[in-house]
Amino acid sequence: MVATSNSVSADTYGSGQLDPWEGLNTSISSDDQIRRVIAADGIFLFGDSIMVQDGNHLARRVLTLTHKPMAMHNWAGQPTEAAVDALERWKAKYGLPSRIVMAVGSNDIFKPPAFGPQVDRAMRIIGPAREVFWVNAYVCRTRESDLAQRADRRNTNWVNRQLDDAERRYPNLHVVRWAEFIATVKSTRHYVRDGVHTTVPLGQRFRDELITDALMSNRQVTGS
Repeated sequence: MVATSNSVSADTYGSGQLDPWEGLNTSISSDDQIRRVIAADGIFLFGDSIMVQDGNHLARRVLTLTHKPMAMHNWAGQPTEAAVDALERWKAKYGLPSRIVMAVGSNDIFKPPAFGPQVDRAMRIIGPAREVFWVNAYVCRTRESDLAQRADRRNTNWVNRQLDDAERRYPNLHVVRWAEFIATVKSTRHYVRDGVHTTVPLGQRFRDELITDALMSNRQVTGS
């Protein structure tokens, strides 16, 4: 989940501070599973707490529709920098498949300027010969004050604008537009239960459909 301190008045960006996340829940594939995904040229997924909840559902859907296995590194509370660190480690140890899903950015609302450089770093690690599918952020924490919620919306837009800028610069980067989908629904709470995490099954199903639709609409390339 997105963690924050109780006070948001003293921080720079208005959403609070990101609390220590290293001890929070994870969903990380085994070494054997990762190697099977590489052998089958499947899909890597790097995510935060939303994917700790939804990752297995997404993997089943991807396998059914694309016949490709998925390996995942999902860690609740992690900012994008930590996910890119994991990406770099996996590349060094296993190599990378042709398609990578990045479902991180929600925890970067606490420090939005840090997000864009990490997208650039991820794209350098991945290189131009692989397709990257990056799910944009939607954060407006309903348990926080009106002031914090306004900051959440502002900082989410800041994060997402940086991702849009990166998409224009990297032909192999495709933004999965979760935030835009949420903007079209009449009742957000039916899809996002706390202003961050998907409801199950409805929100989970629609977010996972957006991701698999993106995966299936872009050609698969051969990694190098």
